[in-house]
Amino acid sequence: MIAQDKAVAIQYSVKDETGTQVDSSEGRGPLWYLHGHRNIIPGLENALQGLKEGDTFSAEIAPADAYGDHNEALVQRVPKAAFQGVDKIDIGMVFNAQTDGGPVQVEVTAVEDDVVVVDGNHPLAGKALSFSGSIETVRDATEEELAHGHVHEGDNAH
Repeated sequence: MIAQDKAVAIQYSVKDETGTQVDSSEGRGPLWYLHGHRNIIPGLENALQGLKEGDTFSAEIAPADAYGDHNEALVQRVPKAAFQGVDKIDIGMVFNAQTDGGPVQVEVTAVEDDVVVVDGNHPLAGKALSFSGSIETVRDATEEELAHGHVHEGDNAH
């Protein structure tokens, strides 16, 4: 049964509130995570608590329990001159920006004459998400996995 400190493998699909699929484990193999260690979004982890191998699941996750609300403070207007060495800046490009809190990934959302608008929000921030899938494996985590706070995927065949 899925509980604190269990290593869990799930097959899943996730759609946004418009019904558009935004992610899936299909073709990639299951997603492994360490339950109770913030390896996945809180709403999904809560929905999986208590399930067991072979169970299926579906869960509607509010933005607050997924990637948070969209934060306008993370949308910035940056002078084009800050992008030294980049010949062409296009909408959708992703850059790592250095902030007081460390590196943050930002996406270009608009390009004006001498200003670039970047958004540091997660692409799914502010969106309700619908997950569905199945529980493939539930096992005790190893001491090393617990110490590291994540499942060692190459070490799953216990």
